[in-house]
Amino acid sequence: MAGSLQGETVLVVGRGSGIARAIVDTAAAEGAHVVAAGRNRDALDAAYKNTPVSVKRVDVTDEASIAALADQVSSVDHVVSTVSARARGAVAELSPEAILLSFHTKVVGPIMLAKHFAPKMPRTGSFVLFSGVAALEPDPGFLAVAATNGSVNVVIRSLAVELAPLRVNAISPGTIDTGAWDGLGERKDAFLEKKSATNPVRRIGTVEDIAQAVVFAMTNTFMTGVSLAVDGGQPLV
Repeated sequence: MAGSLQGETVLVVGRGSGIARAIVDTAAAEGAHVVAAGRNRDALDAAYKNTPVSVKRVDVTDEASIAALADQVSSVDHVVSTVSARARGAVAELSPEAILLSFHTKVVGPIMLAKHFAPKMPRTGSFVLFSGVAALEPDPGFLAVAATNGSVNVVIRSLAVELAPLRVNAISPGTIDTGAWDGLGERKDAFLEKKSATNPVRRIGTVEDIAQAVVFAMTNTFMTGVSLAVDGGQPLV
């Protein structure tokens, strides 16, 4: 049975742009009260100026910061963590520090969010974490990303059992044009064109595609322990 976000509180951890912003806007449009939290409080304040969105600071690599946020939020129905730390590069280029930061941000941090927020949530609440297509599509230069995303897929299944009846799911995006690929410079357009030409739906994903999937994960009350692929069928080819 599908529920509704009307009147519910949704905590979205991430930046004030890209996928996180799309989730905030979509949840608010569905009638939710949204709390946006991230490391850069000033940037979030600017992003959500003149909106009803509440802004808080949190660093998911710091458990004390997560605990402080939980103390500030009186009640919450859904927690969405979009945060990540890039650890791209071939094996010869990877450092232990970059790999550990990726895990701490995308795996350990969300586990700590569950630790501190689950006790504040109603039985109908949910967590939505973020995995990614790299977990299913081995590609040179994405080893650490794949390992991190694969770990998220394991974490949600374990948390879904341990925190039941709270639901825990993940979204696994494919190639989404959020600005994350700007670092490719002049190669970006060719990269996106190749992905668009070869995946089964013949286009690149949008932040709206992901935000709609997150709302589905929050409101579908019979889905838990699932990593929902929103990737245009990318791993199939």
